[in-house]
Amino acid sequence: MCSPEVMSKVHEAVSRRRLLGQTGAAAAVAAVGVSTGSLSVRSARAQDASPVASPVAGSLPGGFSQIVDLSHTHGPEFPMYPGAVQMTIENLFTVADGGFYKNLLTLDEHTGTHMDSPAHFVEGGTTADRLPVELFLAPLVVIDISERTATDDDAEGTVDDIAAWEATNGPIPAGAFVALYSGWETRLDDPAGYINLDADSVQHYPGWAPEAAAFLVEDRDIVGAGVDTLSLDYGASTDFASHVTLLSAGKYGIENLANLGTVPATGATIVVGGPKHIDASGGPTRALALI
Repeated sequence: MCSPEVMSKVHEAVSRRRLLGQTGAAAAVAAVGVSTGSLSVRSARAQDASPVASPVAGSLPGGFSQIVDLSHTHGPEFPMYPGAVQMTIENLFTVADGGFYKNLLTLDEHTGTHMDSPAHFVEGGTTADRLPVELFLAPLVVIDISERTATDDDAEGTVDDIAAWEATNGPIPAGAFVALYSGWETRLDDPAGYINLDADSVQHYPGWAPEAAAFLVEDRDIVGAGVDTLSLDYGASTDFASHVTLLSAGKYGIENLANLGTVPATGATIVVGGPKHIDASGGPTRALALI
């Protein structure tokens, strides 16, 4: 979620919140580069045709046997939060004509699968490049609300959903990254359906309920939270309370996650390749699940 109009709406709310757990500790893991695949402007969704979960020959370190890519391919057609500038890719050189291949990228920090740092909503908050690297390797918890979102575009991940998950899987461990799976990525081939504006230009898609965000921060001490939609808050939110709650506590968010439906509810580990440009409010992110 990254509309230019958002900051004015949340400035007063943010100023009333205490900054919790902000730190200027060690710099974050460098971001994995964007892959375009060709010079033509292709649909970003078309480039995600590789297997969702790829068995790895032999044994991965730590006894893992599969890697699942949790990031969509960025591109000029990927749905953006209303008001944000679309990514552009301009070819500079080709191997045939210049001896090497290179493109010029112009993009909003909050493009495709991307991170929200605390600084995105908190004056003086930690920028993505200064987040401790220890936060980028964590137990992955996936809470599935896709059955509800099949009939309710405004469904939110609630404290009751967390309680139901814990009744089956046990308490969410401290230091976990908690992702909300709504199945929304099935709409990516229809950008208008993914953004889902109504006649009054209000967005409708799932996100975290503020009470659930507060519970995850205060009672479960997570490192971050994610969604497979455009925003940590549900689309029709006007106060962005889940953003404010998570980011003002020094946590980070990842929006537009991919393939969460192929990852177990518990037992996987997330690896986050976060952005590392100076003073980053966030940035395109390569996230992987190790199973």
